[in-house]
This record gives sequence, C-alpha cells and structure tokens, in this order.
Amino acid sequence: MSYLVDTNILLRTIQETHPMHESSVQAVKSLLVQEETLCIIPQNLIEFWVVATRPVEVNGLGLSVADALQELEQMKNFFVLLPDTASIFTAWETLIRKYKIIGKPSHDARLVAAMIAHNLTYLLTFNINDFKRFSEINAIDPRDI
Repeated sequence: MSYLVDTNILLRTIQETHPMHESSVQAVKSLLVQEETLCIIPQNLIEFWVVATRPVEVNGLGLSVADALQELEQMKNFFVLLPDTASIFTAWETLIRKYKIIGKPSHDARLVAAMIAHNLTYLLTFNINDFKRFSEINAIDPRDI
C-alpha cells in the first residue's frame, strides 16, 4: 500500500520536543518496515515551508532559510515526491462541488484530489476529523499504526 504523508507528520518528525514527535517517527518507521510506500506532494513541502520558516512566536518553527531548505531536501530524498498534475485540479473541482467545501478546508480537498490522481487510498495524519467527509480515502492516525 501507499500512503500520503500529511504535512503535520512532516513537521512533527523534525520537532523533537513536540508531544507528537515520537508517534510520528514510530509510525513512519513502522510503515517502512512493513514495506509501505510513503509519498508526499509539492503542496506538503509548501505547507511545511510556511510553518517551518514562520517565527516561533506566531506558531512556527522559526527555522532559517538554510535550515528549512536542508529539511526540504531531506524530505525529497526520504519520501516519494509525486508530481502535481492537471488531473489534481480536476479532482479538486469535483470534490469541492460534491462536498460543498468552502474556505480553508479547500487545502485538505486538494490533498485528497492529489491522492485520487495518484491512486492513493491512505493518508497518514493527526487531523483525522478534517478528512472524515471524504469517502474516497482512509485517514489513519499515526498512533494507530
């Protein structure tokens, strides 16, 4: 099986002091031992960048550009980076119409659209509730791995 790894997992794996760090790391290790394929998309890297380079005082990680770039390179080497394709937008339009999505959840719908476009069924995420509406995928909490 293949999993899309949500941005919150990527962030927690590098935040060693975060309470969800260990769950993130253990889930990734466990899935790799099971020979699962762990994927990311460009949107994950963009979302990671936003939080990683945002100052700590506004809920970011406060990484320097150099450190954030190094983390991006490591992620691109560690996970399978799937490309953005035109079919993602088409799937996204279908999802926002089907589920009548407005506002910020549109970002989540785009992740699901990418999963549909790349034939992925499983999403590894701490935000299970954000993805419950989407019957097309299965959101898996890392603590359940």
